[in-house]
Amino acid sequence: MRYKKRKYFLAGRINIIQRSKIRELFEKASKMENVISLGIGEPDFDTPDVIKDAAKRALDEGYTHYTPNAGIPEFREAIAEYYKDFYKVDVEVDNILVTAGAYEATYLAFQSILEQGDDVIIPDPAFVCYVEDAKIAEAGIIRIPLREENKFRLNPDELVEAITKRTRMIVINYPNNPTGAVMDKSTVKAIADIAQDYNIYILSDEPYEHFLYEGAKHYPMIKYAPDNTILANSFSKTFAMTGWRLGFVAAPAWVVEKMTRFQMYNATCPVTFVQYAAAKALDDPRSWKAVEEMRNEYDRRRNLVWKRLNEMGLPTVKPKGAFYIFPRIRDTGLTDKEFSELMLKEARVAVVPGSAFGKAGEGYIRISYATAYEKLEEAMDRMEKVLKEKKLV
Repeated sequence: MRYKKRKYFLAGRINIIQRSKIRELFEKASKMENVISLGIGEPDFDTPDVIKDAAKRALDEGYTHYTPNAGIPEFREAIAEYYKDFYKVDVEVDNILVTAGAYEATYLAFQSILEQGDDVIIPDPAFVCYVEDAKIAEAGIIRIPLREENKFRLNPDELVEAITKRTRMIVINYPNNPTGAVMDKSTVKAIADIAQDYNIYILSDEPYEHFLYEGAKHYPMIKYAPDNTILANSFSKTFAMTGWRLGFVAAPAWVVEKMTRFQMYNATCPVTFVQYAAAKALDDPRSWKAVEEMRNEYDRRRNLVWKRLNEMGLPTVKPKGAFYIFPRIRDTGLTDKEFSELMLKEARVAVVPGSAFGKAGEGYIRISYATAYEKLEEAMDRMEKVLKEKKLV
C-alpha cells in the first residue's frame, strides 16, 4: 500500500522571530579571509584560571547531577551577598533564580510577565533579543528613541508619554548595548519612581555593570524599585565566561517563584559544576583582580577607537560603559547597511549596522572593542583608508 507524501508545517510563531543580524554578520565574516571582526560582543580574554580550576574541582568531586530548579542554594546565597557587599542592597536567597545566561533570564521574564494584549516599552536602539522575546510573548511593542544629543540615555519624560493603560513592563539596559551609554543616579531614580507610580515592572538587564570608565558608577535598579524590578545579570561579560552559559535573575520572591516554573520545563537547571565555579568567582579576590585588568584594557581600547573614529570624520559620543561604541556614519551618504557591507568587502572589517538594534539606530554602526589593541589599530587604519579612497569623509 502506497501512502501519499505528507507536507509538514512548523508552528506559526517561528516565522515572527527575526534572525539576529549580528550573528548573520559574524557567520558571513567567518567565511572570509583576513577579516577583523568588531561585531560580536564577546570578551577576547580567557576565563580567569581561578574559575576554571574551581570548575575542575567540582567535576572531580562529582558535582555532575541535577540541582534545584532555582539553582544551588549556596550559589544563590553568594549572589545575594554580592549585592549586599557591592551595592548595599538587601537581597535574599528567595529573590534569586539562576539561569542559563542572561538570555534565558530575559526570556523567562517576558514569558512570566507579559501576555497577549500587554504592552512593553523597549528603548531604540536596544539589544536584539528584547523585541523577539516580546513577539513570542504576543505583547505589543512600544519603542522610545535614545538620542545622540542626550548621550543615548533614556529620557524619563518621554517614558511617561509612552505609557499606556496596557503597559506592563519597561526594559532598561545600562551600561548600554549597543551605545555604551550609562545612566546617572537621578535618571535611575526617576525611572524607578515612574514604574512604582504606574505599577509597571522594570526588566533591568545589567551584564556590563563592572565595565565603567571616567568615574562613571552603576546603580542597580533593584535598589530603587525593589518590588517592581526584575534584574537580569550574567557571568559572561564580567568574568569572560560567555561559553559557560550562566546568569541569574534578582526579583521579588513571588516573581522568582513563577519564573522557576518556566525554568523547570525550559532548562531544568543550569549546569551544576559551572554554578560552583561561579560561586568561586564571586568570592575570590583573584577573579576580581582579573576583572579590573580587563576593565583597564577595555578603557585603553575605548580611548583609541573613539579618537580614531572622530579623526577619520565619524562623529562619536564617547561611551562610559560596556565595550561598545556607536559612531554616526550617515554623513558619509551611505546607509548603515551599505556602510557595513563596504567595510566588510573593501576593508575586511566587520561592524554591525545600527539598524540591527532598531529604527533609531539607522545612520550609526556598532563597534565592539573587545578585541586586541593591535587589531583595533589595524581595523581603524583599514576603515580610514577606504573612507578616504571613496571620498566619503
